[in-house]
Amino acid sequence: MFSRTQDKDLLTRFLKNILTPSEINNLVLRWELVKLLDKGVSQREIGRMLGISLCKITRGSRELKKKNSAIKKVLKDFTSQECK
Repeated sequence: MFSRTQDKDLLTRFLKNILTPSEINNLVLRWELVKLLDKGVSQREIGRMLGISLCKITRGSRELKKKNSAIKKVLKDFTSQECK
């Protein structure tokens, strides 16, 4: 569904309409934690940096280690676009 539009403003407004501020904050924190995990930052350091529990971080770590991890694929795509 989201890939059908290139309108970033529309997607931003949609997410702000459908998610609560708390849900948006949680999504941002989870994205930050998986980016840090992917860079090799320790779970304890991520917990200190972001002020989140090790349980959330461990869940992200497990997802990144799965064979066909969607998170890993999105991270790869995201980081390849950052380098352009």
